[in-house]
Amino acid sequence: MAVLAGCANDTASGSVYSYGQAQREQIVRTGTVEAVRNVVIQKDSSSGAGVLAGGALGGVAGNTIGGGRGNILATIGGGILGAVAGNAVENQVGKTQGLEITVRLDNGETRVIAQAADVAIGVGQRVRLISGNGPTRVVPM
Repeated sequence: MAVLAGCANDTASGSVYSYGQAQREQIVRTGTVEAVRNVVIQKDSSSGAGVLAGGALGGVAGNTIGGGRGNILATIGGGILGAVAGNAVENQVGKTQGLEITVRLDNGETRVIAQAADVAIGVGQRVRLISGNGPTRVVPM
């Protein structure tokens, strides 16, 4: 659980800055939203914590079943099933609802940025693209 808590700060939000991104000059470009599409943002990789925690809990639960050889098999089976379930849970936790936003900049160029769907952005809306030394964010004007 401690490993999962450490990963909880990963975000694709246009409203969240990491400590290292704060107080840094960034470039601002303006434009108009041409298209918005719903997407799912998936973490690049799992930490393995779900597999470990699920395997341990499944093994402990399996160990309470039967005796002798049956107990050993139940412990192993519980560990395997727990690891699979733990991995599935961690993968679901690593998904965020997002938007793929196509912006026609005032200079005529087009840019596409995917970010968390935590700010309402619609077609025809005037926006700012904020970028520099990290992610590009789309924010309403």
